[in-house]
Amino acid sequence: MDIKNREIDEKLARLRIRDKDSDSRKIWGDVLDERTILTLYRLLKRGFIEAIGGAISTGKEATVFYGLGEDAREIAIKIYRIETSDFREMEPYLAGDPRFDNIKRSRSGIIYTWTQKEYKNLKRASNAGVRVPEPITSMNNVLLMEFIGEEEVPAPHIKDVDMALEETFEKIIVNLRKLYTGARIVHADLSEYNILYHHQPILIDMGQSVTISHPNATSFLWRDIKNLSKFFERRGLEDLNEKDLFNRITGGL
Repeated sequence: MDIKNREIDEKLARLRIRDKDSDSRKIWGDVLDERTILTLYRLLKRGFIEAIGGAISTGKEATVFYGLGEDAREIAIKIYRIETSDFREMEPYLAGDPRFDNIKRSRSGIIYTWTQKEYKNLKRASNAGVRVPEPITSMNNVLLMEFIGEEEVPAPHIKDVDMALEETFEKIIVNLRKLYTGARIVHADLSEYNILYHHQPILIDMGQSVTISHPNATSFLWRDIKNLSKFFERRGLEDLNEKDLFNRITGGL
């Protein structure tokens, strides 16, 4: 084992990380900068995390890991990569949101704000009755939330399951209406890649979600509707009227 791998293994051991094969070690090596290590230590010390497992998913900006939280509850640990995330793509979704007018414009400042934004969006959505992963807490570039799945196996995306098309589509529209009229936010990046299926559809990845007062909220909603309609039409659902869907979701607001 070379020095770099040994150093990573030592960090993983201190963080109670259980999965240490070569593939996992590489993934952890990509996300474990000193600031992230310190953040995870603090979450461990405060009892939010008991153990950390392997990666559930890896995206362009973040990696999600399986974990155990308080009372051995299954949790998802989402870590935004500070050094390699393209924070410039985040700015259009932060600008115009009055909740984040005074953010620091540094790379880490924007990523920390983005993480906090996703936590707050999930909280608002959950409080409005939208089926999303229940948020637990966030700190710097780390977001803890409900694990969607069973016994360490994550739930699939809707693109990967056979489902009752009309019933599933209707449940998604109901969720989007609650999101808009109750939480007063727009998902802004909705597609078959951002909806899980675990007994029902579950909306995920809400860092980019904006309030309905955001100057681009309406165009983002139209884009969400078009993406959703195209996917379900490819699956065989017919007669989807995007204008009617828009009116159903917004409820005349």
